[in-house]
Amino acid sequence: MAQEFSRTSRIGEVIMRELAQMIQQEVSDPRVGMVTVSHVEITSDLKYAKVYVTRLNGVESEQDVSECIAGLTNAAGFLKRGIAKRVEIRSIPELRFLYDKSLEHGFRMDELIAKANKDLIDD
Repeated sequence: MAQEFSRTSRIGEVIMRELAQMIQQEVSDPRVGMVTVSHVEITSDLKYAKVYVTRLNGVESEQDVSECIAGLTNAAGFLKRGIAKRVEIRSIPELRFLYDKSLEHGFRMDELIAKANKDLIDD
Protein backbone atom coordinates (compact mmCIF):
# COMPACT_ATOMS: atom_id res chain seq x y z
CA MET A 1 0.00 0.00 0.00
CA ALA A 2 2.84 2.42 0.77
CA GLN A 3 4.23 1.98 -2.72
CA GLU A 4 0.86 2.84 -4.29
CA PHE A 5 0.61 6.04 -2.23
CA SER A 6 4.13 6.98 -3.22
CA ARG A 7 3.35 6.54 -6.90
CA THR A 8 0.15 8.59 -6.79
CA SER A 9 1.86 11.37 -4.87
CA ARG A 10 4.76 11.45 -7.35
CA ILE A 11 2.37 11.57 -10.30
CA GLY A 12 0.40 14.29 -8.51
CA GLU A 13 3.52 16.39 -8.09
CA VAL A 14 4.45 16.01 -11.76
CA ILE A 15 0.93 16.91 -12.88
CA MET A 16 0.92 19.87 -10.49
CA ARG A 17 4.15 21.28 -11.97
CA GLU A 18 2.99 20.80 -15.55
CA LEU A 19 -0.47 22.25 -14.90
CA ALA A 20 0.95 25.30 -13.14
CA GLN A 21 3.22 25.99 -16.08
CA MET A 22 0.50 25.42 -18.68
CA ILE A 23 -2.05 27.60 -16.87
CA GLN A 24 0.43 30.47 -16.59
CA GLN A 25 1.70 30.30 -20.17
CA GLU A 26 -0.95 28.71 -22.37
CA VAL A 27 -4.43 29.38 -20.96
CA SER A 28 -5.70 32.68 -22.34
CA ASP A 29 -9.16 32.73 -20.73
CA PRO A 30 -9.53 36.11 -18.97
CA ARG A 31 -11.70 34.52 -16.27
CA VAL A 32 -8.73 32.51 -15.02
CA GLY A 33 -6.34 35.38 -14.35
CA MET A 34 -3.26 34.87 -12.18
CA VAL A 35 -3.79 31.34 -10.89
CA THR A 36 -1.36 28.90 -9.36
CA VAL A 37 -1.85 25.24 -8.55
CA SER A 38 -1.42 24.63 -4.84
CA HIS A 39 -2.06 20.89 -4.62
CA VAL A 40 -3.18 17.91 -6.68
CA GLU A 41 -4.87 14.83 -5.20
CA ILE A 42 -5.10 11.78 -7.45
CA THR A 43 -7.29 8.78 -6.76
CA SER A 44 -5.52 5.44 -6.33
CA ASP A 45 -6.85 4.19 -9.69
CA LEU A 46 -5.47 7.33 -11.43
CA LYS A 47 -8.88 8.13 -12.96
CA TYR A 48 -9.55 11.49 -11.28
CA ALA A 49 -7.44 14.38 -10.06
CA LYS A 50 -8.64 17.12 -7.75
CA VAL A 51 -6.65 20.21 -8.67
CA TYR A 52 -6.62 22.88 -5.96
CA VAL A 53 -5.93 26.37 -7.29
CA THR A 54 -5.37 29.77 -5.70
CA ARG A 55 -5.59 33.22 -7.28
CA LEU A 56 -2.44 35.23 -6.75
CA ASN A 57 -4.06 38.62 -7.22
CA GLY A 58 -6.69 38.01 -4.55
CA VAL A 59 -10.41 37.40 -4.70
CA GLU A 60 -12.95 40.17 -4.95
CA SER A 61 -16.03 37.99 -4.49
CA GLU A 62 -17.38 34.46 -4.66
CA GLN A 63 -18.41 35.23 -8.25
CA ASP A 64 -14.72 35.71 -9.15
CA VAL A 65 -13.95 32.30 -7.72
CA SER A 66 -16.78 30.61 -9.60
CA GLU A 67 -15.79 32.32 -12.87
CA CYS A 68 -12.17 31.27 -12.37
CA ILE A 69 -13.18 27.65 -11.74
CA ALA A 70 -15.55 27.78 -14.74
CA GLY A 71 -12.71 29.01 -16.95
CA LEU A 72 -10.41 26.24 -15.75
CA THR A 73 -13.14 23.62 -16.17
CA ASN A 74 -13.69 24.89 -19.69
CA ALA A 75 -9.96 24.46 -20.40
CA ALA A 76 -9.77 21.00 -18.74
CA GLY A 77 -9.70 19.10 -22.04
CA PHE A 78 -6.93 21.32 -23.40
CA LEU A 79 -4.93 20.91 -20.19
CA LYS A 80 -5.44 17.14 -20.16
CA ARG A 81 -4.13 16.87 -23.73
CA GLY A 82 -1.14 19.02 -22.77
CA ILE A 83 -0.35 16.77 -19.84
CA ALA A 84 -0.63 13.72 -22.10
CA LYS A 85 2.07 15.20 -24.36
CA ARG A 86 4.39 16.10 -21.46
CA VAL A 87 3.97 13.22 -19.00
CA GLU A 88 4.44 9.57 -19.90
CA ILE A 89 1.69 7.67 -18.10
CA ARG A 90 -0.87 5.31 -19.56
CA SER A 91 -3.99 7.23 -18.69
CA ILE A 92 -4.31 10.88 -17.81
CA PRO A 93 -6.73 11.54 -14.95
CA GLU A 94 -9.86 13.61 -15.43
CA LEU A 95 -9.20 17.07 -13.98
CA ARG A 96 -11.58 18.58 -11.44
CA PHE A 97 -10.76 22.08 -10.29
CA LEU A 98 -11.43 23.31 -6.76
CA TYR A 99 -10.58 26.63 -5.16
CA ASP A 100 -8.11 26.44 -2.26
CA LYS A 101 -8.96 28.97 0.42
CA SER A 102 -6.00 28.12 2.66
CA LEU A 103 -3.89 31.06 1.43
CA GLU A 104 -6.66 33.55 2.15
CA HIS A 105 -7.29 31.89 5.51
CA GLY A 106 -3.58 32.23 6.34
CA PHE A 107 -3.61 35.94 5.47
CA ARG A 108 -6.69 36.45 7.64
CA MET A 109 -5.02 34.64 10.56
CA ASP A 110 -1.91 36.82 10.15
CA GLU A 111 -4.08 39.93 10.29
CA LEU A 112 -5.81 38.73 13.45
CA ILE A 113 -2.50 37.85 15.13
CA ALA A 114 -1.01 41.23 14.20
CA LYS A 115 -4.09 42.99 15.55
CA ALA A 116 -3.94 41.00 18.82
CA ASN A 117 -0.25 41.79 19.22
CA LYS A 118 -0.86 45.48 18.56
CA ASP A 119 -3.65 45.52 21.14
CA LEU A 120 -1.30 43.92 23.71
CA ILE A 121 1.44 46.45 23.02
CA ASP A 122 -0.97 49.42 23.17
CA ASP A 123 -2.32 48.34 26.59
